Amino acid sequence: MNSGLERFSINQMTVKQLTLPDLADACGEFGVRNVGLWREPVRSYGVDATAKLVRGAGLTVTTLCRGGFLTAIDPVARARALGDNRRAVDEAASLGTDTLVLVSGGLPPGSKDLHGARERIADALAELGPYAEERGVRLAIEALHPMYAADRCVVSTLAQALDLAERFPAHQVGVAVDTYHIWWDDTAPERIARAGAAERIRAFQLADWTNPLPQGVLNGRGQIGDGAIDLREWKGRVEAAGYTGPIEVELFNEELWAWDGREVLAETAARFMEHVLQ
Repeated sequence: MNSGLERFSINQMTVKQLTLPDLADACGEFGVRNVGLWREPVRSYGVDATAKLVRGAGLTVTTLCRGGFLTAIDPVARARALGDNRRAVDEAASLGTDTLVLVSGGLPPGSKDLHGARERIADALAELGPYAEERGVRLAIEALHPMYAADRCVVSTLAQALDLAERFPAHQVGVAVDTYHIWWDDTAPERIARAGAAERIRAFQLADWTNPLPQGVLNGRGQIGDGAIDLREWKGRVEAAGYTGPIEVELFNEELWAWDGREVLAETAARFMEHVLQ
């Protein structure tokens, strides 16, 4: 039966207070069939055990977060980052997802060279793209809000993400579209169309922007419908660009993490139906 939630995916970070077994149980209870997973809890539970759990629960893993942090200058740190990203690709393949989301990394200590940092990301993608392709995984570069540029992600706009991705085949490298990070950018709709035409939209994630931010930018993502973003309009934009895949709700929010995780999941699914689908 069509529940309206066929495309809804709950990102694990939204309900990080739930263990993986509890998350699988809650998804079954509320008719949620898709999950986006994070590497840290997956590795804690065990990659193979997680893969068995989600398969047994009938869940589809829409993305794995996260790879990336590819801006290091030091050769040892750079080699370590590349090795970790290869492991992330292997984990994604084991979990049955074809999309690994990349948070590219901030400026290395002592550096103010944004251009150089972005070029090192490109150098890393040249190595990681073929590796991922061999394992049936595509890399999805996520642009983060500009306030993250110094310490977390020097890729701040969808245009910058596409400029990097388009150096490589679309079946190796695409982009992740996250409303929380790009809703302010009046060039983003055009970039979404460009990404869709090239079949580079690998993930679509939702979060709202509320004022004041509840816990700063990092953990301040608002619940669906609570903020300034017209999420239904953004859904229309990615669909007009040809994207018909899962829609993840990814919320970093201390207040939500203090609630019962099942209640958060139920409310998030309801908000998705009300503010995104209807």
